[in-house]
Amino acid sequence: MDPRHKASALWGVIGGLSFLVLVQGYELAVATRVGVAPKAGVTLAVAAVAAVLTHVARPRVHGNERA
Repeated sequence: MDPRHKASALWGVIGGLSFLVLVQGYELAVATRVGVAPKAGVTLAVAAVAAVLTHVARPRVHGNERA
């Protein structure tokens, strides 16, 4: 797998997991439950958007990386 695609996929995973952490905090703070289906659907959408945006934005910020 190309390292750029792998990095984008990993950022997608990070985005999805971050969303799940936010939902968990919401459930603890408000004492209401969110169903599994909405959690799964929105998490997959967040992960996909994060991966695509990372892949699209990488060429614009590639020169700012330091080795």
